[in-house]
Amino acid sequence: MKKVLALLFYLTLNFCFSQKVELKKVTDSSQIFKGEIAESPITMQLNFDGIIDCHQYQHFVEGWYYYDKYRKKIPLSGVYNLGDLYLFNFGEQQKKATKTFKEKMTRDLIEKSDSIAKTLRAKEILSFSGQDYDKKISGNFYMGNKTLPAELFTKDSRIYRYNNYLILPKNKKINTYDFINPLGGNELISYASDQSGNRVLLYFEELSNFNFCGMCGASDGEKGYRVLYFTNDWNFKKYDDFLIESCLENIYDTKMTKSKDSKTLKFNIQKTTTSPSYTLIVDVKNASVTKSK
Repeated sequence: MKKVLALLFYLTLNFCFSQKVELKKVTDSSQIFKGEIAESPITMQLNFDGIIDCHQYQHFVEGWYYYDKYRKKIPLSGVYNLGDLYLFNFGEQQKKATKTFKEKMTRDLIEKSDSIAKTLRAKEILSFSGQDYDKKISGNFYMGNKTLPAELFTKDSRIYRYNNYLILPKNKKINTYDFINPLGGNELISYASDQSGNRVLLYFEELSNFNFCGMCGASDGEKGYRVLYFTNDWNFKKYDDFLIESCLENIYDTKMTKSKDSKTLKFNIQKTTTSPSYTLIVDVKNASVTKSK
């Protein structure tokens, strides 16, 4: 009898543990690429090396690449520009030339990176266009008068990533970076299940704009709640966003009230120039948000 009770306790414990939902934040500041130069396999690692001016996705990179056959690392430095990569090897003058390159570079000159690198006598230039995230990253390798085709076998050339991993039951995991947006800033509030499936309630505070020189770049950011909907087997279906503060949508001066047990939050959103006023009811226990006039 004791063995049976112990087994039931173990199974119950396992079941409870398997139903747990967690959120883990991992910020990437480097990426390893596999690719080819003229059909010769290469490996390349690039690291984030500081914003050029004021856009998160216009930044310096440094790293290396090697031909897989020889595995001798060749240093690289350059820039990442909204998906595109301009990479340079300056030979024995790598550190000195890189320092000069960074001093000359501004956001208005990024697309002329190759020309600036040539004046600094770059030995090798790798140039990739990676703005289409559904395809391989294609480009060219330049050395002297030689031009060779180059390719990276990845659909995302971004070096810097705000990953928010939701660890779900049934050994499943999703990254809000891939399913929602690349802005991060999520906090796990609660999760619930009923006959319609499973739900996860997140609170988020995220940047309005990765370009701090652009519209809303210096704002307090976008704030609100989002509900992620899953099937009974924890397959992702969709999500809904509910803003309580926003520079982009001109949502300010939101009034909040909460129940005595803090399980229900009410937000009165004021009328803006683009939308009428409305009310949000956040039900923490049931991981749901209701919007009404």
